[in-house]
Amino acid sequence: MSFQTHEQNGLVWLTSPLLAGVRHGFSTRKGGISKPPFDSLNLRTGCGDAPEALRENYRRFCAVIGADADRAVLSKQVHETTVRICTAADAGKGLGQERDYTADALVTNERDLPLVVFSADCGIILLYDPIHQAVGAVHAGWRGCAGGIVEKAVQTMESAFASSPRELLAAIGPCIGQCCFETDGDVPAAMEAALGAEAVPFLKKRGLKWHVDLAGLNRRWLLRSGLTPDRVDVCGLCTACHPDLFWSHRKMGEARGVQGAMITLPPREAL
Repeated sequence: MSFQTHEQNGLVWLTSPLLAGVRHGFSTRKGGISKPPFDSLNLRTGCGDAPEALRENYRRFCAVIGADADRAVLSKQVHETTVRICTAADAGKGLGQERDYTADALVTNERDLPLVVFSADCGIILLYDPIHQAVGAVHAGWRGCAGGIVEKAVQTMESAFASSPRELLAAIGPCIGQCCFETDGDVPAAMEAALGAEAVPFLKKRGLKWHVDLAGLNRRWLLRSGLTPDRVDVCGLCTACHPDLFWSHRKMGEARGVQGAMITLPPREAL
Protein backbone atom coordinates (compact mmCIF):
# COMPACT_ATOMS: atom_id res chain seq x y z
CA MET A 1 0.00 0.00 0.00
CA SER A 2 1.05 3.61 -0.35
CA PHE A 3 -0.15 6.72 1.40
CA GLN A 4 -2.47 9.11 -0.43
CA THR A 5 -2.10 12.90 -0.43
CA HIS A 6 -5.21 15.09 -0.25
CA GLU A 7 -5.75 18.83 -0.57
CA GLN A 8 -8.81 20.87 0.29
CA ASN A 9 -8.89 24.66 0.48
CA GLY A 10 -5.09 24.72 0.77
CA LEU A 11 -4.95 22.17 3.58
CA VAL A 12 -2.79 19.16 2.74
CA TRP A 13 -2.98 15.87 4.62
CA LEU A 14 -2.13 12.20 4.14
CA THR A 15 -4.13 9.02 4.64
CA SER A 16 -3.40 5.31 4.40
CA PRO A 17 -5.65 3.13 2.20
CA LEU A 18 -5.27 0.41 4.83
CA LEU A 19 -7.22 2.56 7.29
CA ALA A 20 -9.96 3.46 4.82
CA GLY A 21 -12.54 1.97 7.20
CA VAL A 22 -11.89 4.55 9.92
CA ARG A 23 -11.56 8.34 10.03
CA HIS A 24 -7.92 9.33 10.22
CA GLY A 25 -5.23 11.61 8.84
CA PHE A 26 -1.60 12.68 9.05
CA SER A 27 -1.29 16.45 8.88
CA THR A 28 1.36 18.50 7.08
CA ARG A 29 2.34 22.09 7.76
CA LYS A 30 0.06 23.39 4.99
CA GLY A 31 -3.38 24.88 5.34
CA GLY A 32 -3.50 26.60 8.73
CA ILE A 33 -3.39 30.19 9.95
CA SER A 34 -0.40 30.22 12.33
CA LYS A 35 2.25 32.89 11.80
CA PRO A 36 5.99 32.17 11.39
CA PRO A 37 7.81 30.24 12.73
CA PHE A 38 4.70 28.08 13.24
CA ASP A 39 3.36 28.57 9.73
CA SER A 40 0.87 27.38 9.07
CA LEU A 41 -1.03 24.26 10.21
CA ASN A 42 0.72 24.01 13.57
CA LEU A 43 -0.87 21.59 16.06
CA ARG A 44 1.65 22.17 18.85
CA THR A 45 0.29 23.65 22.08
CA GLY A 46 2.45 25.46 24.62
CA CYS A 47 5.00 26.71 22.12
CA GLY A 48 4.00 30.36 21.89
CA ASP A 49 1.58 30.05 18.99
CA ALA A 50 -1.63 32.05 19.33
CA PRO A 51 -4.42 30.02 21.00
CA GLU A 52 -6.96 31.24 18.44
CA ALA A 53 -4.70 30.04 15.61
CA LEU A 54 -4.33 26.63 17.23
CA ARG A 55 -8.08 26.26 17.64
CA GLU A 56 -8.69 27.18 14.01
CA ASN A 57 -5.96 24.81 12.86
CA TYR A 58 -7.58 21.96 14.77
CA ARG A 59 -10.99 22.89 13.44
CA ARG A 60 -9.69 22.77 9.86
CA PHE A 61 -7.81 19.50 10.26
CA CYS A 62 -10.70 17.81 12.04
CA ALA A 63 -13.15 19.06 9.43
CA VAL A 64 -11.38 17.30 6.55
CA ILE A 65 -11.09 14.08 8.56
CA GLY A 66 -14.64 14.15 9.87
CA ALA A 67 -13.68 14.49 13.53
CA ASP A 68 -14.98 16.71 16.33
CA ALA A 69 -12.21 19.13 17.32
CA ASP A 70 -13.88 19.89 20.66
CA ARG A 71 -13.58 16.22 21.66
CA ALA A 72 -9.98 15.64 20.56
CA VAL A 73 -7.71 13.96 23.12
CA LEU A 74 -4.08 15.06 22.82
CA SER A 75 -1.11 13.00 23.92
CA LYS A 76 1.27 14.56 26.42
CA GLN A 77 4.54 13.22 25.10
CA VAL A 78 7.56 12.73 27.33
CA HIS A 79 9.44 10.11 25.23
CA GLU A 80 8.40 7.29 27.55
CA THR A 81 6.21 4.21 27.06
CA THR A 82 2.97 4.99 28.89
CA VAL A 83 -0.18 3.88 27.05
CA ARG A 84 -3.41 5.58 28.15
CA ILE A 85 -6.81 3.96 27.71
CA CYS A 86 -8.99 6.97 26.88
CA THR A 87 -12.66 7.27 27.85
CA ALA A 88 -15.38 9.84 27.25
CA ALA A 89 -14.10 11.68 30.33
CA ASP A 90 -10.95 12.56 28.37
CA ALA A 91 -12.80 14.36 25.57
CA GLY A 92 -11.27 17.78 24.93
CA LYS A 93 -8.15 17.27 27.02
CA GLY A 94 -5.13 19.03 25.61
CA LEU A 95 -6.80 21.87 23.75
CA GLY A 96 -9.87 22.94 25.74
CA GLN A 97 -8.86 21.30 29.02
CA GLU A 98 -5.68 20.49 30.89
CA ARG A 99 -4.16 17.05 30.46
CA ASP A 100 -4.01 15.26 33.82
CA TYR A 101 -1.71 12.59 32.42
CA THR A 102 1.47 11.97 30.48
CA ALA A 103 1.21 9.43 27.68
CA ASP A 104 2.99 8.83 24.41
CA ALA A 105 0.28 6.43 23.22
CA LEU A 106 -3.50 6.64 23.40
CA VAL A 107 -6.04 3.88 22.75
CA THR A 108 -9.84 3.78 22.91
CA ASN A 109 -12.97 1.97 21.83
CA GLU A 110 -15.11 5.06 22.44
CA ARG A 111 -16.79 6.53 19.39
CA ASP A 112 -16.34 10.17 18.41
CA LEU A 113 -13.19 10.48 20.52
CA PRO A 114 -10.32 11.62 18.25
CA LEU A 115 -6.86 10.59 19.44
CA VAL A 116 -3.90 12.81 18.50
CA VAL A 117 -0.14 12.27 18.64
CA PHE A 118 2.57 14.60 17.34
CA SER A 119 5.87 14.57 15.48
CA ALA A 120 8.62 16.80 14.22
CA ASP A 121 10.80 13.81 13.17
CA CYS A 122 9.61 11.05 15.54
CA GLY A 123 7.58 8.07 14.46
CA ILE A 124 3.78 8.34 14.59
CA ILE A 125 1.66 5.23 14.20
CA LEU A 126 -2.11 4.80 13.93
CA LEU A 127 -3.77 1.49 14.82
CA TYR A 128 -7.25 0.21 13.94
CA ASP A 129 -9.11 -2.91 14.98
CA PRO A 130 -11.95 -3.29 12.46
CA ILE A 131 -13.40 -6.33 14.27
CA HIS A 132 -13.78 -4.97 17.80
CA GLN A 133 -13.87 -1.31 16.72
CA ALA A 134 -10.97 0.15 18.63
CA VAL A 135 -8.22 2.59 17.65
CA GLY A 136 -4.82 3.72 18.85
CA ALA A 137 -2.31 6.50 18.22
CA VAL A 138 1.36 6.09 19.14
CA HIS A 139 4.29 8.51 19.33
CA ALA A 140 7.48 6.48 18.93
CA GLY A 141 10.69 8.45 18.76
CA TRP A 142 13.90 6.53 19.19
CA ARG A 143 13.53 6.31 22.98
CA GLY A 144 9.95 5.09 22.78
CA CYS A 145 10.87 2.73 19.98
CA ALA A 146 13.72 1.24 22.00
CA GLY A 147 11.38 0.99 24.99
CA GLY A 148 8.86 -1.02 23.01
CA ILE A 149 5.98 1.44 23.11
CA VAL A 150 4.52 0.06 19.88
CA GLU A 151 4.34 -3.44 21.34
CA LYS A 152 2.86 -2.07 24.57
CA ALA A 153 0.13 -0.25 22.63
CA VAL A 154 -0.77 -3.46 20.76
CA GLN A 155 -0.79 -5.43 24.02
CA THR A 156 -3.00 -2.81 25.68
CA MET A 157 -5.52 -2.99 22.85
CA GLU A 158 -5.46 -6.78 23.15
CA SER A 159 -6.10 -6.78 26.91
CA ALA A 160 -8.55 -3.87 27.01
CA PHE A 161 -10.57 -4.47 23.84
CA ALA A 162 -9.87 -8.13 22.93
CA SER A 163 -8.07 -6.95 19.80
CA SER A 164 -6.16 -9.71 18.05
CA PRO A 165 -2.80 -8.46 16.73
CA ARG A 166 -3.38 -10.43 13.51
CA GLU A 167 -6.58 -8.43 12.93
CA LEU A 168 -5.03 -5.02 13.60
CA LEU A 169 -4.24 -2.57 10.82
CA ALA A 170 -1.38 -0.07 11.22
CA ALA A 171 -0.11 2.98 9.37
CA ILE A 172 3.32 4.48 10.09
CA GLY A 173 3.35 8.16 9.19
CA PRO A 174 6.11 10.50 8.00
CA CYS A 175 9.21 10.59 10.21
CA ILE A 176 12.90 11.28 9.84
CA GLY A 177 14.42 8.81 7.38
CA GLN A 178 17.62 6.83 7.56
CA CYS A 179 19.04 9.35 5.08
CA CYS A 180 18.94 12.09 7.75
CA PHE A 181 18.78 10.32 11.13
CA GLU A 182 22.49 10.46 11.92
CA THR A 183 23.47 9.49 15.48
CA ASP A 184 26.27 8.39 17.74
CA GLY A 185 26.41 4.83 19.00
CA ASP A 186 23.88 5.25 21.83
CA VAL A 187 20.83 4.91 19.58
CA PRO A 188 21.97 1.72 17.80
CA ALA A 189 23.01 0.27 21.16
CA ALA A 190 19.54 0.93 22.59
CA MET A 191 17.86 -0.66 19.57
CA GLU A 192 20.06 -3.76 19.69
CA ALA A 193 19.45 -4.08 23.43
CA ALA A 194 15.71 -4.07 22.75
CA LEU A 195 15.47 -6.05 19.53
CA GLY A 196 18.73 -7.96 19.33
CA ALA A 197 19.70 -9.10 15.84
CA GLU A 198 16.31 -7.94 14.51
CA ALA A 199 17.54 -4.35 14.79
CA VAL A 200 20.68 -4.82 12.70
CA PRO A 201 19.15 -4.38 9.20
CA PHE A 202 17.90 -0.92 10.22
CA LEU A 203 21.28 0.37 11.43
CA LYS A 204 23.99 1.50 9.00
CA LYS A 205 27.40 2.85 9.99
CA ARG A 206 28.82 5.54 7.75
CA GLY A 207 32.19 6.75 8.91
CA LEU A 208 32.03 7.58 12.62
CA LYS A 209 28.25 7.98 12.64
CA TRP A 210 25.27 5.68 12.47
CA HIS A 211 22.17 6.14 10.30
CA VAL A 212 18.96 4.74 11.78
CA ASP A 213 15.80 3.61 9.98
CA LEU A 214 13.22 4.62 12.59
CA ALA A 215 10.19 3.70 10.47
CA GLY A 216 11.71 0.30 9.75
CA LEU A 217 12.33 -0.32 13.44
CA ASN A 218 8.78 0.66 14.38
CA ARG A 219 7.48 -1.65 11.64
CA ARG A 220 9.66 -4.43 13.07
CA TRP A 221 7.99 -3.91 16.46
CA LEU A 222 4.55 -4.19 14.85
CA LEU A 223 5.46 -7.46 13.15
CA ARG A 224 7.05 -8.73 16.35
CA SER A 225 3.79 -7.89 18.14
CA GLY A 226 1.82 -10.17 15.83
CA LEU A 227 0.66 -7.94 12.98
CA THR A 228 1.05 -9.40 9.49
CA PRO A 229 3.12 -7.56 6.86
CA ASP A 230 0.14 -6.95 4.58
CA ARG A 231 -1.60 -5.08 7.41
CA VAL A 232 1.19 -2.53 7.99
CA ASP A 233 1.50 0.54 5.76
CA VAL A 234 4.59 2.78 5.82
CA CYS A 235 4.50 6.34 4.46
CA GLY A 236 8.21 6.53 3.63
CA LEU A 237 8.47 10.33 3.51
CA CYS A 238 11.37 11.84 5.45
CA THR A 239 10.37 14.88 7.52
CA ALA A 240 13.89 16.32 7.35
CA CYS A 241 14.01 16.04 3.54
CA HIS A 242 10.68 17.82 2.97
CA PRO A 243 10.69 21.12 4.93
CA ASP A 244 7.98 22.42 2.59
CA LEU A 245 5.58 19.77 3.96
CA PHE A 246 6.82 18.95 7.46
CA TRP A 247 8.55 20.37 10.48
CA SER A 248 11.81 18.72 11.49
CA HIS A 249 13.39 19.18 14.90
CA ARG A 250 16.70 17.99 13.44
CA LYS A 251 16.63 20.71 10.77
CA MET A 252 14.70 23.54 12.50
CA GLY A 253 15.31 23.23 16.25
CA GLU A 254 12.61 24.40 18.66
CA ALA A 255 11.36 27.40 16.65
CA ARG A 256 8.72 25.41 14.76
CA GLY A 257 5.36 23.73 14.89
CA VAL A 258 4.49 20.05 14.77
CA GLN A 259 2.44 17.83 12.51
CA GLY A 260 0.00 15.36 13.99
CA ALA A 261 -1.70 12.04 13.39
CA MET A 262 -5.37 11.66 14.30
CA ILE A 263 -7.75 8.72 14.34
CA THR A 264 -11.36 8.40 15.50
CA LEU A 265 -14.22 5.97 15.36
CA PRO A 266 -17.25 7.74 13.84
CA PRO A 267 -20.29 8.43 16.03
CA ARG A 268 -22.97 5.72 15.89
CA GLU A 269 -25.40 7.99 14.06
CA ALA A 270 -22.89 8.21 11.20
CA LEU A 271 -22.82 4.45 10.64
